[in-house]
Amino acid sequence: MKSVLLYIADDTGLEARLQAALDLTRSLDGHLHCLRVNPYNTPVAFDGITGMSVMYDVSELSRELNKQLRAKIEGQLAGEDVSWDYREETMDPSRGVSRNSALSDIIVLSSAGGDKENALPLGILGDVLFNVTAPVVVQPDNVKKFDACGPALVAWNGSFEAGNALRAAVPLLKMASDVHILTVEEDKDHDLPQLAASEYLAYHGIKSEIHSPPPSKAPVDATLLFEAKNVNAEYLVMGAYGHSRAREFLFGGVTRNLFKDSPIPLVVSH
Repeated sequence: MKSVLLYIADDTGLEARLQAALDLTRSLDGHLHCLRVNPYNTPVAFDGITGMSVMYDVSELSRELNKQLRAKIEGQLAGEDVSWDYREETMDPSRGVSRNSALSDIIVLSSAGGDKENALPLGILGDVLFNVTAPVVVQPDNVKKFDACGPALVAWNGSFEAGNALRAAVPLLKMASDVHILTVEEDKDHDLPQLAASEYLAYHGIKSEIHSPPPSKAPVDATLLFEAKNVNAEYLVMGAYGHSRAREFLFGGVTRNLFKDSPIPLVVSH
């Protein structure tokens, strides 16, 4: 795990994403790829002088804002001790991130908890997770770090998604001071027990501690966050969207709730 892909956008989560990506890149002794995906398309001519003028003004404003954002980020990165590059593309943000992820080992995006009225981060997260193979760090807007060497909590339910998340997170878990595996009782059957997850990590030289809290009426996401706080976890590894995305969005779901409310970074795979 060496290639870190950071989504650049002038939003409330940018600074937290940037600092988390820098921490990750240092920990991995890797390279940081900064990707600015501009959603505005190149204007096309059409009848109406006024309309053409408006489109030109918008295009010019977009170019100027991109120029200012690039100067800001490159100015910050110039003083950092990491290898990095900065590139720009014009397309839908989630498509741009997905397309540029082919040779990325991990992607840094924002959580959906910063601006409660803004559905864009949640939409980008969902689209990217369904179209990439690399794990995604979901970074809260108010957490400006990623401590790869601190304790980690793995949310385990024996599902395909949980297995993908665990395998993808192995390079990070090797650096963790402690690894905890937590299973929350749910009303459904899965193939692989906690012991299988612990044994898999042991094959990679990673010691882990298994946690099985007693059955509770508390929501699964609340239990995960409670246990994460108990073990002082710096991040939570989890599989995303065990149900269909439509069901997750309409009825809540563990994935959506954690994307909005987790106070610590998530390392997520689908």
